Amino acid sequence: MYLVRKRVRAFLRVKPTADFAQDMIKFGPDNKSIEMCLKKDAKKEAMNSRQTNWSFRMDGILHNTSQEELYETVAKKLVSEALIGYNGTIMCYGQTGAGKTYTMMGTTTDYKHRGIIPRAIQQVFKATAQSTDPLITVRISYLEIYNETLFDLLSTVKNDESSDMQMAIVDCPEGLYVKGLSIHTVSLEEDALGLLFEGENKRVIAEHALNKHSSRSHCIFTIYIESRFRFFSDVKCVNSKINLIDLAGSERLSKSGSEGQLLKEATYINKSLSFLEQVITALADPKRDHIPFRQSKLTYVLKDSLERNCNTVLVANVRGEAAHLEHTLSSLQFATRMKWIATEPVLNETYDREGTVKALEKEIALLRRELAMHDSLANRSLVSYDPLSHVQIEEIKSQVHRYLKGAIDEIDIVNLRQIQEVFKQFKLILSQHECEVEARLRSKYALIDKNDFVTIAALHKAGVVDVDGHLVQDEDEQAFDTRAAPSPRRGRKKKSRRNGETSRKEGMRSNLSWKDVEGDLPSKSQVMFSTKDLDVKEVPRDQDTANVNAELSEPSPVEDSQQPSSPPPRPAAFEMFKEEYGSEISRIFKENKSILLDRKKRRSTVTQRINSIKLEMESIKKALEDQQQERWQQGEYVDEKGHIIIDEKEFLLIVKLKELKEEYRCSYAELQDLKAEIEYCQDLVNKCRNKLISEFEIWYNESFLIPKGVLEALKPGGNIRPGMIPINRVMCLHAYSKTMSSLEQMRKKPGLIPAAGKNKTMSFLHVT
Repeated sequence: MYLVRKRVRAFLRVKPTADFAQDMIKFGPDNKSIEMCLKKDAKKEAMNSRQTNWSFRMDGILHNTSQEELYETVAKKLVSEALIGYNGTIMCYGQTGAGKTYTMMGTTTDYKHRGIIPRAIQQVFKATAQSTDPLITVRISYLEIYNETLFDLLSTVKNDESSDMQMAIVDCPEGLYVKGLSIHTVSLEEDALGLLFEGENKRVIAEHALNKHSSRSHCIFTIYIESRFRFFSDVKCVNSKINLIDLAGSERLSKSGSEGQLLKEATYINKSLSFLEQVITALADPKRDHIPFRQSKLTYVLKDSLERNCNTVLVANVRGEAAHLEHTLSSLQFATRMKWIATEPVLNETYDREGTVKALEKEIALLRRELAMHDSLANRSLVSYDPLSHVQIEEIKSQVHRYLKGAIDEIDIVNLRQIQEVFKQFKLILSQHECEVEARLRSKYALIDKNDFVTIAALHKAGVVDVDGHLVQDEDEQAFDTRAAPSPRRGRKKKSRRNGETSRKEGMRSNLSWKDVEGDLPSKSQVMFSTKDLDVKEVPRDQDTANVNAELSEPSPVEDSQQPSSPPPRPAAFEMFKEEYGSEISRIFKENKSILLDRKKRRSTVTQRINSIKLEMESIKKALEDQQQERWQQGEYVDEKGHIIIDEKEFLLIVKLKELKEEYRCSYAELQDLKAEIEYCQDLVNKCRNKLISEFEIWYNESFLIPKGVLEALKPGGNIRPGMIPINRVMCLHAYSKTMSSLEQMRKKPGLIPAAGKNKTMSFLHVT
C-alpha cells in the first residue's frame, strides 16, 4: 500500500477581547504569519539579553471568526475523509480561559454558536442519510482523564474509586483502544447529541481567578464510522474514527490563585501537558529513537493520533491581552513543534473472513458452471472437477507404472487434479528408487555422519580418512590421472585380449577417485566407506604393489631398436619422479597442502563458533523482547530526566548481548582473514600441482618417449633444451628423418626414382 506522509496542520484562534495588544501581536497579510514583540522590563532586570521578537507561521489564523467559518476551515475536510475510511483527530490546546471548550462544544443556548463536535455529528449523519451504496453504522464514546484517572462519561454505572481499575489502555497491532470504555451505537443525530450533552454534564468544572467555567480534565469524544458496501456487504468493510479532544488549559498558579483541590487538579493538568510537550518535541526530532508515550495517560491515549495512521489538526487557542503574552508565546511554540510531526494516513479496509469464504464458494460454483458450459461447447465428455476418488488414483498409478515400463506412450489426463496426481506418483516412485539405492549402498558400505566427530577422529587416527573426512588418496596422483594424456601406441604390437582387459581394470581402479563417486552418495551429510576397505589391512596393499612391480618388470616387444622400450605406467613413473627428480617440488606441494588443510580446519572451527554466537544472540534478543513486552504491559517507570528504568535482569541481558556482538564482530573478522589465507594457499597448491605435473611430463618424455637418435641431438649444451619442443613434434621429426634416409637409399639405386619424382616426393613430405 502506498503511504502519503502528511504534516500536522496547526491553526491559531485568538479569543476576542477589547484589550487586544495590537502593538505586540501583529498578523501578516496572508493571514498565516504572526509576529510577537515582548517589551523588556527595565525595573526587574538591569541586564536582560532575552529574545524579544518572534515570528511564527501557521496554516491559518482565526481571529474574529464565527463558529461556522472555524468548522469549514478546520474540520470539514477531515470529517469528509473520515467518511471514506481515514482516521482523523482535532485537538484544542492553550491556556485556561482561552476558549478551547467553546471551540469544541460551543454554546447550548444559540444554534449558530455550535462547536466542532455538534457540527461534525451533523455532517456525519447528513452523509449517512444521503448515501445509498454503503451501509454506514455510527458509534460514539466519551472518555475523561481526571487526575491521571480514566472515566467513562457515557457509562451507566456510577463512578467510584475502582473505576480506573476496570479501564486500561491497550496497544495492539490493529491500533490503540481503551479497555472498559463503553461504545454506543446511534442511528439519529438527536441521539448522538443527547449522549454528548449527557457526558458534558458529567465533566469536572471549577472556578478560579482566570476562568469561571474552567475544565479540570482532558476529554476525548470519539465518533466511530463503519461502512459496508451493499455489493460487498459480507466481505468489505471500511472503518474510521474521529477523535475530538478538548484539553484542559494550562495555568500559572501565581495568576490563577488555585488552592486545595484546585491546586491538586492544576498540578496534574500541568504535569500531563508537560509530558505532552516532551512527546511532541521527541516526535519533531527525526534523530530520536524513543518516544515517551507511556509517561502519562494522556500521551498514551494520543499515541495513534500523533504517531500512526491519522489526519491530525491542532487548534491553538490564545488570549490577546498583554498580561498573557508569555503564555501565548508558549502556545505558539507548541503549535510550531506540532507542525513538524509527520503522519501516514491510510485507508482502513478490512475483510470479514466468513463473508470472504461465502464469496469464494459462490465464485467456485460459478466457475464450475462456466467450465461445464465450455466442455459442452467443445463436445467433450462430462469432466469431473471434484477431488479424485481412490479408484481414479489407482488407475493413474497403474498408467504411470506402465508408462515407465514402455507399455504405453501417453497418460490419459483431462483435468488439473489428474496432472497433480501424476506428478505425485512420479515423486513417490523416485523416492522409492532412492530408498532402494540407499539400501544397496548400506549393504556394501559403512555410512558415517559427518557431524559424528568422534567416529571421524577415530578413522583419521587409523589413517582411513584425512582431516576433511575424505578417503586418504594422493591428490597429486588424482590430478595427474585426470589430466595426463594417454601414451602413444604407434609402432607397437597388439597385446592379448586378456592382458588388455586386465590393464583396463587396473586403469579403472587407479583412475577412480573419491570425488568421482561422491555425487552418488545417498546424502551429503554422510561419509561412505567401503566395508572391504575397512577390513583389509596392509596385505592387500603389498599384493597390489607386487602386481604393479611384476607388470613393470615384464618387457614389451618392440618393432625397432631405435624406438624407445615400453614405458612404465604413469602412476608408477610418477612415484619414481617424486622420489628422484621432483622430490623438492613434491615436498613444497605437500607442505602447502598441509597448510591449506590446517586453515580449512580453523575456518570450520571459527564458523561453528560464529553460528553458536548467532544462536545465543537470537535467544537473548527474544528474551529482551519478552522483557520489554512485559514492561509495556505492566507500565514503564521513568526517572526525573525522562529515562526509562529497567530491572537488573533486562540490564544483564543487554550487557550480554553487547558482549556477544563484539565477539561476533571479532570472529567474523577472523573468518574473513582465514578465507583470504585459504584463497592464497589454494592458489599456491594449484600452482605447485601444475608445476609438478608439467615437470613430470618433461621428465617422462625425456626418459621414456623420445627416441635415442633424437635424444642424442637434444643433449645438454645444444641450442634446444628437452621439453621446449612438444613430444608430438619430436616424434614427427624422428619419422621425417627415417623417411629421408629411406629415400636416400632408394635414390642411390638407378632407375627407381627420377629427379622430378624426387622433388615431388620431397615437396609432398614437406607439406605433410
